[in-house]
Amino acid sequence: MQHRKNMQGVTLIELMIVVVIVALLALVSYPSYREFAARAKRNEAKAALLQIATNQERQYLQNNTFTQDLTALGFPTTPSFTTDSGSYVITIPAADTADFTATATFQFGGAEAGKCNVFSITGAGVRTSSPDTNCWTRTR
Repeated sequence: MQHRKNMQGVTLIELMIVVVIVALLALVSYPSYREFAARAKRNEAKAALLQIATNQERQYLQNNTFTQDLTALGFPTTPSFTTDSGSYVITIPAADTADFTATATFQFGGAEAGKCNVFSITGAGVRTSSPDTNCWTRTR
């Protein structure tokens, strides 16, 4: 019998080692990706609420009252609108001559709903979130 001097191709063992390495990389990186995506959605909701607060101040200076009408504040629909990612619904459940409250509510279930389900901001600048109270300042 003569041995082949020039073997071509990849052995099954080498292929399985590559598959295991790729699987380990995916196992490590996927949770980080999900947290990054969730953080981006939270930031989108926070930005919308801060824009509402800014526009409410302008509304108050011009009309001496706050409003629940999102279209008067420069948003496309009223009484609510959905953020670009579709994850949060923004509403202004309370507004009068003295104060307002704007709220962003998460629309889906899963782990994110257990972290930062509801954000809100008032005319006095008070920022709250539930169930986790650190959602406005959370970096991770």
